[in-house]
Amino acid sequence: MSIFFHKIMWSMRRILVGKMISSSALVLEVGSGGNPYPRSNVLLDAYKETRERHWEPLVSDRPTVLSFGENLPFKDKVFDYVIAAHVLEHSPHPEKFLSELQRVAKAGYIETPDAFMERINPYKDHRLEVTVRDDQLIIQKKSNWINDNDLVDLYEKRVKKIITTETIPQHAEEFHMRYFWHDEIKFTVINPDVDATWEPLISNVKSAPVHKLSIKGKIRKTWLAMIQSIFSQKSRNLKIDIIPLLRCPSCFHEEMMEISGDEIKCHGCNKIFDFKNSLYSIH
Repeated sequence: MSIFFHKIMWSMRRILVGKMISSSALVLEVGSGGNPYPRSNVLLDAYKETRERHWEPLVSDRPTVLSFGENLPFKDKVFDYVIAAHVLEHSPHPEKFLSELQRVAKAGYIETPDAFMERINPYKDHRLEVTVRDDQLIIQKKSNWINDNDLVDLYEKRVKKIITTETIPQHAEEFHMRYFWHDEIKFTVINPDVDATWEPLISNVKSAPVHKLSIKGKIRKTWLAMIQSIFSQKSRNLKIDIIPLLRCPSCFHEEMMEISGDEIKCHGCNKIFDFKNSLYSIH
């Protein structure tokens, strides 16, 4: 089986996750970035643009909120399902992050690089190593972006090219942590006292890299975009009124109201938040 086919099949997991969710469910995606899951109805990300997703533009083609995963601006259990793919590992406070997912949703799906992959091929913006054992997330905070310099050095010099170009494309699932939950996220942070709030030693200067896709890459991108469009809920998403779903992230009051064409106000603390073109800034 070709590497190209394996890549297509791995990308299809985004469709399959959506097919597992009831068509009537209201779905939030946390950390949606520039490539949200088709089935998501409401999107949330911390930034319009950021180095952490290589300056890829934020997609806001459905109701989108700018806020942080550790303090979600939504009422309790207002969503039937929450997707959090490749975002947990960026959080320095996994306990808060996972607590918030459970507070706002009844079930969900979490995906990260597996701890093994993070150990040998760490990312400068990843603050956690995450794996799953016996249906429980095992989380280790990173005190620096590299946990084992010698191991990373050996990996870089000996096998990185083979693993990234051959092994991972053919066995992507083995290098990722995938976790489905209902009612409760079972997790353990094995080193809760470690400070993972460090800043990576890389530039924040915007530099959008140019990615030249091969012909196969262009075909794959076009095909996936078409498939994702088919499985989205575009018409439903256009009708979603997000304001009744919100709660104030400052005082936690649950009554918010629109006071102008581009502002909403909290009735509890009178704080005003901006919104424009379905993009709500609720920091």
